[in-house]
Amino acid sequence: TEVNQQQTLLNSESNFSPSGNYPSLSFTEEIIPLQEKLTQVAAKYSRLEAGWLFVDVDSGAYVEFHASKAFSAASTIKIPILVAFWEEVDAGKISVDEPLTMTEEMIAGGSGNMRYYSLDTQFSALKTATEMIRISDNTATNMLIERIGGAQAMNQRFREWGLTETVINNPLADLEGTNTTSPQDLVEVLALVNQGELLSLGSRDRFLYIMQTTKVRTLLPAGLGEEATIAHKTGDIGSVLGDAGIITLANGKRYLAAVIVKRPHNDYSAKTLIQELSRTVYQYFKDKQ
Repeated sequence: TEVNQQQTLLNSESNFSPSGNYPSLSFTEEIIPLQEKLTQVAAKYSRLEAGWLFVDVDSGAYVEFHASKAFSAASTIKIPILVAFWEEVDAGKISVDEPLTMTEEMIAGGSGNMRYYSLDTQFSALKTATEMIRISDNTATNMLIERIGGAQAMNQRFREWGLTETVINNPLADLEGTNTTSPQDLVEVLALVNQGELLSLGSRDRFLYIMQTTKVRTLLPAGLGEEATIAHKTGDIGSVLGDAGIITLANGKRYLAAVIVKRPHNDYSAKTLIQELSRTVYQYFKDKQ
């Protein structure tokens, strides 16, 4: 029954650490009334395995479920890659105007249109980073990973940031879902950016601007009111659907969000679940104003 499903969700073990390992954000107390509402929502979707983390930037109050669990990352892996890109720009190791060459090894199927250009076409580093997020271009993603030093260098950087489940195992498109992350890792890296701990203020602003251009608006954004803004990135492969971002309300209040849903192949209800979770959290924070 739905009641039993709710109780199972509430009783599920979690390795989430409220203390966190990061100076950027202190998790304080769980928002119990909101968590109960989210549990009621998730209980309606018994075929899905969801993990989520929502946290109030100002107070550190949070709700989570399996936030530290490793999921297939799909295109949410592009969030930490974009952070690494701007970190390289801040360090003077990459220029936004630098031309990046598309070679055959970098061409990927799935999302994006760079792959349709001729081999050895050059794109500016900024264009490449923007298209990686805006239309989730997989070829652009592989070009950036290569330019920043390759998958192993990226993984080392993720570990230095304190991310425990975020790993690039294969180039994009990675339809098999071998690249991993967790809702907690995604929120933590967004917190590091939001609090100005990883990037200069200028690069943080450019990071947020690019994240606001994401064309897919059917997941977290679908649960928000028109006055709210979101800088986010989705992920969508057959086995997983996810979205993570920074939401700002009309009064300036900001919260961080990450939801990843493991699903039967292309199960449409994962989309509805993410929308419902987003709407429930948005309404809670809006009412708290």
